[in-house]
Amino acid sequence: MSRASNALKRPPVTAPSEPVGAPSPFPAIEVAIDQQRRRGRGATSNDSGRYETEARVAFDDGWQSLDDLPPFKTTVALDTARKVITRNESPDIGFDRSINPYRGCEHGCVYCFARPTHAYLGLSPGLDFESRLFAKPDAPALLEKELASADYEPKMIAIGTNTDPYQPIERERKIMRGILEVLEKTGHPVGIVTKSALVVRDIDILSRMAKRQLAKVALSVTSLDPKLSRSMEPRASAPAKRLEALKRLSDAGIPTTVMVAPVIPALNDMEIERILDAAAHAGVKEASYILLRLPLEVRDLFREWLMANYPDRYRHVFTLIRDMRDGRDYDSQWGTRMKGTGPIAWMIGRRFETACTRLGLNKRRSKLTLDHFEKPERAGQQLSLF
Repeated sequence: MSRASNALKRPPVTAPSEPVGAPSPFPAIEVAIDQQRRRGRGATSNDSGRYETEARVAFDDGWQSLDDLPPFKTTVALDTARKVITRNESPDIGFDRSINPYRGCEHGCVYCFARPTHAYLGLSPGLDFESRLFAKPDAPALLEKELASADYEPKMIAIGTNTDPYQPIERERKIMRGILEVLEKTGHPVGIVTKSALVVRDIDILSRMAKRQLAKVALSVTSLDPKLSRSMEPRASAPAKRLEALKRLSDAGIPTTVMVAPVIPALNDMEIERILDAAAHAGVKEASYILLRLPLEVRDLFREWLMANYPDRYRHVFTLIRDMRDGRDYDSQWGTRMKGTGPIAWMIGRRFETACTRLGLNKRRSKLTLDHFEKPERAGQQLSLF
């Protein structure tokens, strides 16, 4: 028996703005991974990252050697970053700094717009993204050091905007809890986004911070259909668990938001009103939505998943997506990338707003305060006389 791979030269990377029907800038080669090897995973393939000069594709040479390959297991390496706060200047999001305790995400959401970041590590945005993870165990200490810097000016820190801080490995690592302990001690405001019911583990810290207007939590509920959710977000909490988490957080006095994200036309857009209704009954007071985004490798990964799971809807879904993206699979234009354009996007927006009005959502927006922030003492710092 033998295992073989075929190395193909990868052409130069092109911008993801091809017209409708244009081919992918990558070679049209079969890279799908056997279902048993990727059991419990979202992506169906593991193509090389866009910065690699070669694409290696496993194939069976006739000796059935591929049957012996082991399943994808989650591995965790250490990320020895020297800073933990990431800055951004995006004009269409409400924060300028964030923290990601982990790189990669075991939840395996097939549509995740963060998948292309794994290419920076020489890894695949496909199965590598959800199985080869990087943890930042020094994140709490690094955060405290950055907050103590003489030139640090406090603003709300967003956590969970790229990869989920409460993904399964957080149960053991507890990096997110360590970060919250630093933020509580320094009186620093934080906004959290997650798909995991594990967030309720930290209700003790979050409720104390919420009393001082220092914390709010948003849970993304993509679908109430457990079958669709399991297929599309295989290791995220089940929809019922997320709604239960929203109720427990709300009952503890923590400001909560439900995010209907992403909205995928002809797949889950018909659930917008039901999701909002369920969240409102759980005590949620605020809501938002984001249209499906397909940057870079995410486009082909989502296409593969859709063909494997809902082949009858494939053409209809992508036709509607292009109707909302100016004829393309994705348009990264500031201001419209989250909501799309055109009549279909407009209709989704009006349905969302109408449902929120009927349910009394978004009447008031919770605001966090900077009034409690106190810089932590730096090691060796001389105390002030006054």
